[in-house]
Amino acid sequence: MKAAVLVAPKEPLWVTDGIEVPLPGRGQVVVRIAYTGLCHSQLMEVSGLRGPDPWLPHLLGHEATGRVEMTGADVTKVKPGDAVILSWIRGVGLEAPGARYRRGDMIINSGAVTTFSEYTVVSENRCTPLPHKLPMSIGSLLGCAVMTGAGAVMNAMQPAVNSSIVIFGLGGIGMSALMAARRSRPAALVAVDVVDSKLSQADQLGATHTVNAVSEDPVAAIRKICAGGADFALDASGQTAVIEQAFASVRPHGGLCVFASHPAAGEVIRLDPFDLICGKQIRGTWGGDCKPDRDIPLLADLYVKNELPLDRLISVEYTLDEINSAMADLRAGKVTRALIRVNPDV
Repeated sequence: MKAAVLVAPKEPLWVTDGIEVPLPGRGQVVVRIAYTGLCHSQLMEVSGLRGPDPWLPHLLGHEATGRVEMTGADVTKVKPGDAVILSWIRGVGLEAPGARYRRGDMIINSGAVTTFSEYTVVSENRCTPLPHKLPMSIGSLLGCAVMTGAGAVMNAMQPAVNSSIVIFGLGGIGMSALMAARRSRPAALVAVDVVDSKLSQADQLGATHTVNAVSEDPVAAIRKICAGGADFALDASGQTAVIEQAFASVRPHGGLCVFASHPAAGEVIRLDPFDLICGKQIRGTWGGDCKPDRDIPLLADLYVKNELPLDRLISVEYTLDEINSAMADLRAGKVTRALIRVNPDV
């Protein structure tokens, strides 16, 4: 098969064919990939910002759709021919170790799920059946971006009608959160970013206010819009300074800041303890507090009902050969969610 391999940090991915696909072991599933999303998590891995990487060379990617080709022993959740969504978030099923691929004398490692390849061997519990009527292209986004962003709003925040909500960072996770937040009929829905085109898109998707964090102080702007502070703020930027801004923007006596991003290894956030004494709250969320087998069908149903216009997340489709260009565009803020078209006809 062909795959994109991380050989060394701070180097482009090596796109190569001739990689042997191993037979599945107990709890493993062989999937032919249709589409895979590209996330800032992969940008950080390639940039060496996740800390030491003892598994090089290895495969990457953690959200995709595809079709099951083969299953290993004791797999009962899916069968050959099934269309599936792959996610880094554990669901029902066996937890199996990452497969090891071979190209000549080179051993290429992988984790429980990887997706930047034509085929992949994944753990059963990273597979969820693709809901009926959900396109493969859209389904790939449910593996990470939509579950993390929409899930953070629906599961971690649970805002009441007429709440004030702020979203910091308008990538795939932030835009998904914005779409979900709009469903709660907020009194104010504020979108914060540094790219005007993303702010314009947020306006089209239902934001009541937009703030460019380069041209104005976002905390001061939010306190003015929300009369002293927002009920809820979500950070999806992956920057510790922005998490601090999100926390500063929520109101005392019950305001909640949720961060769904993962800053670089070793970075810390700094908060004033007095804000916590005054009742401000902060918490992280692991994949939007989602359970794939429960939440993927719910999110897919919202898409089918046009309550989550997820097509708007997809800026450009790339081929697997173009994955380094896709990563460069994502890093530069040119796309909301980069989608890699691998085998769209599976």
